[in-house]
Amino acid sequence: MNAESIATLHQHLLTAFADLPREARRLFHGRGRRWPGLEHIAVDWLQGVVLVSLFREPADAELVELKGMLLQFAASPAWLGSGAAHLLLQHRYRSDSATECLFGEAVEQGEIEEQGLRFLLDFGRKQNSGLFLDMRLGRQWVREQAAGLRVLNLFAYTCGFSVAAIAGGAERVVNLDMSRPALSRGRDNHRLNGHDLARVSFLGHDLFNSWGKLRREGPYDLIVIDPPSFQKGSFVLTRDYAKVLRRLPELLVPGGRVLACCNDPSIGVAFLVDEMAREAPPLRYAERLANPPEFADIDEDSALKALVFVLE
Repeated sequence: MNAESIATLHQHLLTAFADLPREARRLFHGRGRRWPGLEHIAVDWLQGVVLVSLFREPADAELVELKGMLLQFAASPAWLGSGAAHLLLQHRYRSDSATECLFGEAVEQGEIEEQGLRFLLDFGRKQNSGLFLDMRLGRQWVREQAAGLRVLNLFAYTCGFSVAAIAGGAERVVNLDMSRPALSRGRDNHRLNGHDLARVSFLGHDLFNSWGKLRREGPYDLIVIDPPSFQKGSFVLTRDYAKVLRRLPELLVPGGRVLACCNDPSIGVAFLVDEMAREAPPLRYAERLANPPEFADIDEDSALKALVFVLE
């Protein structure tokens, strides 16, 4: 990151603020590696909150220059006419993901909107705010498919897919995640959208000890699998994804579908397709969902993979 790349980021922000989206969106995706020197920076518009995330520690001089540009931007006519009230800089490379408030008052929580649905986010307290914006079209797909379906949402986190499914008319959604606080936030998100919680289950369990309970809750018309790439002590994608895939046929109805996801840039589409063919051969690969255009990557195989499989 140098003066030229920081000037490039400044220009992108000016362009983005000239036509801000009405809902939460990524404004700059340096991790797509299309702008040299900015590969470890992301900027998100969270409807009044601008969150700048640094995924690699910059040199002291780089950080000073970046902050100077951001403060200059926060004093510009583009900012002042946007309705933006908070400018946050999150140091994602740090173990505590420390977040600085560069402009406006410190803010810890806020609501955002995505395709008419509301979600409660955390700012500056956790590594992730509570909704992965790159999965926007995946949630849209689930919402469009969900009418009348029984849905199983694995690695549910704050239940974004569940909110989308219930909004789309799902008969029932079962959410499973080891993090009970994340599932509690999922309940909040459903309540925020006025959903009937009688149609939603929240299981705060270890997936690998819960297959019997999941079978009793099923069978399911649609299963969503969106795991972390690595979660210390519980999940390693390259080792453990196969253990999930081999269980799918016993959980699905005939013709049931799976949305299997992977957001590790070092793992391509072939990994999921090949693992599914080996571990669950009755499931046929159908399609890869498009990614939001704001998350463009120089290598599509490195970008988010959201693949649909069908039980034949």
